[in-house]
Amino acid sequence: MQFSEFKAGAVFHAGPRHVDEPEIIEFARRYDPQPFHVDRELAARTRWRGLIASGWMTCGIAMELAVRHVLDGSGSIGSPGLDEIRWENPVRPGDALSLTVTVLESRLSSSGTTGVLRWRWELHNQAGLRVLSLLATSLFEVAAPR
Repeated sequence: MQFSEFKAGAVFHAGPRHVDEPEIIEFARRYDPQPFHVDRELAARTRWRGLIASGWMTCGIAMELAVRHVLDGSGSIGSPGLDEIRWENPVRPGDALSLTVTVLESRLSSSGTTGVLRWRWELHNQAGLRVLSLLATSLFEVAAPR
């Protein structure tokens, strides 16, 4: 897709992306080694009653789906940040996650050389429970004005 194809109101879907226990533990050991992410037995005794993925891993999965199915070839040059992020339900081993991206605003920067998107990303599991919601701004290269 090119930046010009991102119009306010457009909705994009990606997934499913399956999540397994070894992946959850590997990510958590490296980046978020809390017991409910790395130890099945300890996790069973927490409020989560079992192993759950790190929220940061959940964000990474959303990014993976967005890059592969929405941003590929788009001229994306990154993001200045997120306005909000919510982990609404835990991701568990065996979950299949699907991404829905809704464009809220699409405009050119004042220079006319950078596309600016504001969009909402929502990640749901196979039961339809939302596991992640975020509001992001993304930047795109566009042709210089003539």
